[in-house]
Amino acid sequence: WKTLSSRIAYENPWIRVREDRVVRPDGGPGLYGVVEIRPSVGVVALNDREEIVLVGQWRYSVDRYLWEIPRGGSNKGETDMLAVAKRELAEEAGVLANSWQQLGAAEVCVGVSDDVQSFFLATGLSPTQVQHDAEEDITAAWHPFEEAVAMVMDGRITEVCSVAAILKVAWLRK
Repeated sequence: WKTLSSRIAYENPWIRVREDRVVRPDGGPGLYGVVEIRPSVGVVALNDREEIVLVGQWRYSVDRYLWEIPRGGSNKGETDMLAVAKRELAEEAGVLANSWQQLGAAEVCVGVSDDVQSFFLATGLSPTQVQHDAEEDITAAWHPFEEAVAMVMDGRITEVCSVAAILKVAWLRK
């Protein structure tokens, strides 16, 4: 792949779509579209009763209600993903944590996106004020962690970052 030129085809507060004129591996010309997304986070928050907080919300892009771990994106210029994780956990689930463990990251939809989501395990939890963004209508609910793993395995949790982070924690707890 060789990039000949790039242009921004579309931009809003959450994504930017870049269109590149390219030379493909076969030598032919082509166009490649890339959805650029600021780095984001996902948090597996476990209380002392071995319960995980899940957040439910309607996801416009897939036109259905989903259960996920608390997740969210960084603001322009933010590079401290732990700070983003702390903010998102408090905003979406009304939870603070005393202990944080980084679990790695996942690249999402790499064929069309540069989206990277960092995962964290949060423990030593306490409540705080929920502060949803204007476009969010979120319900937080506590579930036994093993039930969340079952929800991943039977398809009740399908959002890829939630699946990956929950299974990472399940593997660590073996």
